[in-house]
Amino acid sequence: MKESFTSVYEWALNVLEEPNPEKKVRLSIDTNTVGISLKYLSRRIAAPTRPARPNFPLLLQPRDMPRRSTGQKGRVAFVHALAHIELNAIDLAWDMILRFGPELENTTFIIDWIKVAKDEAQHFQLLSRRLIDFGQSYGDLPAHDGLWEAAMKTSHDVLDRLAVIPMMLEARGIDTTPAAVDRIKSSNDMKTALVLEEIYHDEIEHLRIGVFWFEHICNARELDPIATWRYLVGHHLNSKPKIPLNVEGRCQAHMSPEYWENWCK
Repeated sequence: MKESFTSVYEWALNVLEEPNPEKKVRLSIDTNTVGISLKYLSRRIAAPTRPARPNFPLLLQPRDMPRRSTGQKGRVAFVHALAHIELNAIDLAWDMILRFGPELENTTFIIDWIKVAKDEAQHFQLLSRRLIDFGQSYGDLPAHDGLWEAAMKTSHDVLDRLAVIPMMLEARGIDTTPAAVDRIKSSNDMKTALVLEEIYHDEIEHLRIGVFWFEHICNARELDPIATWRYLVGHHLNSKPKIPLNVEGRCQAHMSPEYWENWCK
């Protein structure tokens, strides 16, 4: 490994301020080969309110998104939507490091979210290549900004962020992906199905990381994780997890059924 030349917070800021998706991906994946200093974890660098973005895709409110068609056009729109989610997920991981790392001063926390950022970057690559197979590119279709709007609502406290982003919104992807894989396989699109299966297994690990740190911090603050999660989800989203849930996938991520049992029906 090369000699360290920049702090992990400076690196995170570089990723967040990079508007080009391919460069953002490369910066995240390059964390394996560059020297990033994990010293001075209490040193703060202001996190941007929003990450830099390319001029396209056009960002709409979720209610203004066009209805997804069926057939190959529908699959292309679905893959594009997933690519947009993964691009947001890259920034969410680096924002987690930059925004909340100085408060926790925990090397393992930083390493965990670097891993998440790298995985999300690889997911974006896989989905972008699949779009190219379909004759499209990321940015060709509109997308919505709901995930980052939720991030802005939870920018003041790490527990709020962990409760809403990995443990609620990203956990929803674990609930819905198996059915999506089956649907795509029924259309004989095995390449897309294999991409989704690879992403699915990584996302279970990402949820596990989110659950671990949520429970770790709750315990440090002498808070009940179940009650705290329910309160924060209700406060920020005014909703509960949608049935049916992928209980097996959530349990693999160490998210206990106690979180939702007798709460969402």
